[in-house]
Amino acid sequence: MRRREFITLLGGAAGWPLAARAQQGERMWRIGVLTPAVANDRQVQARIGAFLQGLQQLGWTDGGNVRIEYRWTEGDPERARKGAAELAALSPDVIFASGSATVAPLLQATRTVPIVFTIVPDPVGAGFVDSLARPGGNATGFTTFEYGISGKWLELLKQIAPGVTRAAVIRDPGITAGIGQWGAIQAVAPSVGVEVSPVNVSDTGEIERAVAAFAQGSNGGLIVERLAVYE
Repeated sequence: MRRREFITLLGGAAGWPLAARAQQGERMWRIGVLTPAVANDRQVQARIGAFLQGLQQLGWTDGGNVRIEYRWTEGDPERARKGAAELAALSPDVIFASGSATVAPLLQATRTVPIVFTIVPDPVGAGFVDSLARPGGNATGFTTFEYGISGKWLELLKQIAPGVTRAAVIRDPGITAGIGQWGAIQAVAPSVGVEVSPVNVSDTGEIERAVAAFAQGSNGGLIVERLAVYE
């Protein structure tokens, strides 16, 4: 499918003539939502509220002409796989995915249900889409930022701490979309004279141990690429 078709599925009904909408009868459309957060997280609830408000402005009301199925993974890869499988089995009209940790299991669960994602830093490097211009497949969405900016993080670290000669890049191995970010950091490292090494962590205990171990050496600095750790 093309990108425009996905966006139409998600909210393009606002552009339909009223008569065309009426012809849809009483059909209940279905949207799946897979998020890596916990259900009672205030920030996530605020985002869900904005999502519902946007849908309503486009003529879609939860419980009215659309039913929304939520799955909360709480940062657990197994829950993500289970939630993705459950949503795919429902055959919704479209699935809204938040974050790289949810897109990967969804694409493993279905290659036919349209998926629209947000907060994904490197969808190409992660293999979610063929390219930014032509996503292809059944997924499209919005990137967090152009991942090449990750190299600027290392340059900034060197500017604020000129004595730094080595840097640990703290990253979550469960987030597959960090490939391009790590590549951008590696590309810049020789020009600023800093040796970089990835430190893969997946929970707060691992973060503490990794930072403590790295701090044993001198002239070090830290870059936090992106983490998806939930208490």
